[in-house]
Amino acid sequence: MKIINLEDSNSLLNQFVSELRDVTIQKDSLRFRRNIERIGEIMAYEISKEFTYTCKSIQSPLGIATMYLPTNKIVISTILRAGLPYHHGFLNYLDKAENAFVSAYRKYKDRLNFDIHIEYIASPELTGKTLIITDPMLATGSSMELAYEALLTKGTPAHIHIASIIASKAALAYIEDKFPQAQTTVWIAALDNDLDEHSYIVPGLGDAGDLAYGEKL
Repeated sequence: MKIINLEDSNSLLNQFVSELRDVTIQKDSLRFRRNIERIGEIMAYEISKEFTYTCKSIQSPLGIATMYLPTNKIVISTILRAGLPYHHGFLNYLDKAENAFVSAYRKYKDRLNFDIHIEYIASPELTGKTLIITDPMLATGSSMELAYEALLTKGTPAHIHIASIIASKAALAYIEDKFPQAQTTVWIAALDNDLDEHSYIVPGLGDAGDLAYGEKL
């Protein structure tokens, strides 16, 4: 399994991630969603470097241009609900991609203990395609694993790209153990060391879904 941390090279991405974390900027939910979307666009661009390309001849008004264009059949999958603006960012750049949606949520047994539940999936056929699973926060890895298992009911992709904005070290270790090694690439924009007693990433940014769309009951 290949893990690519875009934080290892300084870029404009740092600014967008820092604004997601900043408690004063977080009060603006529109800006919060837009920053997630912009990070999705950057991630889509970076992931596109791993695609397969073939040479095409393109007719311009003045002649023929030789261009290398991607040939992958791409499916962008999102874990609801915080993943929606992130998904939109990917789709802005990978506009010919198919789309899949999975609901995953924490059902608490008590204040600190919970199970992950999947209730909804909508997906095209995945066999032989490039699957990009997007979720802004990769805290424990459990939601990502269950979403992937649900998606496998729609076929076996040729390659899986897991794209998160902030991941914990524990989640990366968990994913490395649960996903097929040769067919999986993990992309993150920042890596944090710890989880708190509620399994939220520390320092992280809080609850991305609430910050994007408001608090839930």
